[in-house]
Amino acid sequence: METIRIDMTEEKVDHQKLEAPIEILKKGGLVAFPTETVYGLGGDALRADASKKIYAAKGRPSDNPLIVHIADFSQLEEIASEVPESARKLNEAFWPGPLTMIVKKNDKVPYETTGGLDTVAVRMPSHPVARALLQDSRVMIAAPSANTSGRPSPTMADHVWEDLHDKIDCIIDGGTVDIGLESTIVDLSEDVPTILRPGYINQEMIREVLGECIMDPGLSEENKKVRPKAPGMRYKHYAPKGELYIVEGDMDKVIDKINELAKEASESGEIVGIVATEETKDRYKYGRVLTIGSREDEDSIAHNLYGILREFDELGDTKMYTEAFSTPRIGQAIMNRLLKAAGHKVIEV
Repeated sequence: METIRIDMTEEKVDHQKLEAPIEILKKGGLVAFPTETVYGLGGDALRADASKKIYAAKGRPSDNPLIVHIADFSQLEEIASEVPESARKLNEAFWPGPLTMIVKKNDKVPYETTGGLDTVAVRMPSHPVARALLQDSRVMIAAPSANTSGRPSPTMADHVWEDLHDKIDCIIDGGTVDIGLESTIVDLSEDVPTILRPGYINQEMIREVLGECIMDPGLSEENKKVRPKAPGMRYKHYAPKGELYIVEGDMDKVIDKINELAKEASESGEIVGIVATEETKDRYKYGRVLTIGSREDEDSIAHNLYGILREFDELGDTKMYTEAFSTPRIGQAIMNRLLKAAGHKVIEV
């Protein structure tokens, strides 16, 4: 399959250029496009054949539901069997934006889109290109991240091209995304709102709107016997090709430990990479040091995370060590992605 690539900036959306990808979507084809979180791989959410193509292109397990992207709240009302008041409140507070809500679906949404579940995950992206694509087409677009399943999520069009250029119809290149971590997922289909995937919009922010919100117990590192409720959280994600280890504890001890491990690995023939911050990058003596951002700017850490993991792949690093990031607002989301990328390999010092 020949994949067409369309350049578009979020500052100046060219609606005429969107005509080709809109036609592809309406015919059941696949279009990768930028959102404020990561690039999405989109197909018509109400067409079972389009959803099947998404799973096939990604190599994604078919029980891992797709998120339906919409242009406005009325489209949620079209595909939900019931719309809880909590959804209306969260819409007012956070949409368009990086929040996915799970509600009970109606018969319009095929089970191929929902991974066989009677609920549907829905979000309204804020990225100008994504919004224009949704508004101009009036297609509700099912869109997981536009990468091969298990690999680090794509934060620029080149990442999508690397993974999927011969498997999908079109890539809309809107530059590097803003946030760099997938949306928060909150389940509203049961009595108590429950976060199934942490993200940029955190538990405290949702509690301020709804009064109550809990975390899925299966997300806790201390509760490893409980399976995460979201099917996607059960699979390996975001992983580089080499082995990644997280070193956690007092920062001085973390740096000493990473230096010790990096030296041993280098001497045994490994190609070593280290994820550091602006504050610590000059304290590492061995391996290749890549700077993820500053602890004073946690958004920079989220923004650069997947790009760094992909850079290690390009450089051929076989063993990588990273500091832990318990930052105040989105540290939980950052660590959730890192833990899955590392296969939960954590060294405590």
